[in-house]
Amino acid sequence: MGVRRMDHVGVIVDDLDAAIAFFAELGLEEAGRGKVDGEWVDRIVGLQKVTNEFAFVHTPDGHGRLELIQFHTPPAEGGGEPLPANALGLRHVAFVVDDIDVAVAALQNHGAELVGSVENYQDIFRLCYIRGPAGIIVELAQALR
Repeated sequence: MGVRRMDHVGVIVDDLDAAIAFFAELGLEEAGRGKVDGEWVDRIVGLQKVTNEFAFVHTPDGHGRLELIQFHTPPAEGGGEPLPANALGLRHVAFVVDDIDVAVAALQNHGAELVGSVENYQDIFRLCYIRGPAGIIVELAQALR
């Protein structure tokens, strides 16, 4: 027994098309879409009468994947105030970008907001956190060397 690879990270969203557009703007590519329902899904996720739509998006190199999931039933929970960067649990997903200023501007056109500011880390990276679909935090990193 042992892990062979990480397959994907699941992100629950309230608008699947908007989430796909957000990550497409960042450069991820859609890699499949579908709908699921039925008792087998209910048993996996521990909910009843599940119906959802999903889409996979992946990085251009094909190694990083997100599963974007919009639940129709039962309705998604939460969605109140966005959690801070230090809240327990899965908090952010990070991507290396060519130009952080271009990426931030493009994502802001999709409603994203900077969590703090873009900062230089020891002339190695420019980094920032940006809040994306359903309040998730996306870290952007631009290599400077």
